[in-house]
Amino acid sequence: MPANPPVGATGTATRAGVIHDLGYQRYDGPRYGRPQIIRALAWHSFRSAFGLGRGAKAKILPVIALLALCLPAVINAFAMSQGNPQLVGYDTYNPALRILVMIIFVAVQAPELVSKDLRSRVLPLYFSRPMETIDYPLAKFLAFTGALLVMMWVPLLVLYGGTIANVHGGAAVWGQTKELFPGLLIGLMWAVVLAAISLFLASTTGRRAFATGVVVISFLATYVLSEILLQAENNIAQGPARVIRGGGPGGPGGGAVQVIQNAAPPPDLAEKISGLFSPFTLMDGTRYWLHSSEVADNVRNAGSFGAVYALVLVVLVGLCLYGLFARYRKARLS
Repeated sequence: MPANPPVGATGTATRAGVIHDLGYQRYDGPRYGRPQIIRALAWHSFRSAFGLGRGAKAKILPVIALLALCLPAVINAFAMSQGNPQLVGYDTYNPALRILVMIIFVAVQAPELVSKDLRSRVLPLYFSRPMETIDYPLAKFLAFTGALLVMMWVPLLVLYGGTIANVHGGAAVWGQTKELFPGLLIGLMWAVVLAAISLFLASTTGRRAFATGVVVISFLATYVLSEILLQAENNIAQGPARVIRGGGPGGPGGGAVQVIQNAAPPPDLAEKISGLFSPFTLMDGTRYWLHSSEVADNVRNAGSFGAVYALVLVVLVGLCLYGLFARYRKARLS
């Protein structure tokens, strides 16, 4: 306080404002820019995807999901140790189990990364730092892609380790190594596609339960629709059966009734288009187009039409990323 307070117009003393020094030490260290902010936010989000730094309940689902995905690799290693051939492929790693587990994982973890911040309205605190609007969704996308890579690659590495432990000779090991790389690339494709789509869907609402429902319904509904259309096209392609009756008890065939199914015609365009409605069928068609050593699981007779699947998949990922960035541009202004 000043020793002599100033006197106002009425002759009464007025109190001046005072800044109290509470003894806090000023920060004199280095101040990092946008790259460090993105790196720190991505690392924090990556840990959150697996429940690290949170309670035990947050770790249950990631652990169970990872163990479930590794189970076919463990069974394969045990079977090969008993003299059986390899049961699971690297680029076609148990697609039914992988689809089910990954839908559950992204539906629960994607809202954890984006919906909570939207609902709690803490984004102005993030954007008060020297970061651009694109930095926040970019960090989330990189983090979730990395988390999904762990879910995709760890089972493949377990499969690889169990397989080479039961083969002999350098040629066999090198053959397994060459087969592993396409599987890793397919896993990268799954991680990028699922991260982009699930984060965009989860960012449409700040309510975590609603976001989970949106992700689950979107993935399941499109996959079921694609499979229904595919089955319908297969049934139409087979055509009606022809019934041939024998010429009587004494004639050829002894009066028996023979049902002959008409041969299915070559697959038409409608059968291939049925794979355009789901991210999983799009990825399977793209995999078959890029690496056709194995038959496609969810897409029949992809052939050269796989290029269309790849193009649609790239456009879908691009639109989802654009929608994610636009969502946070709007959130920053609100």
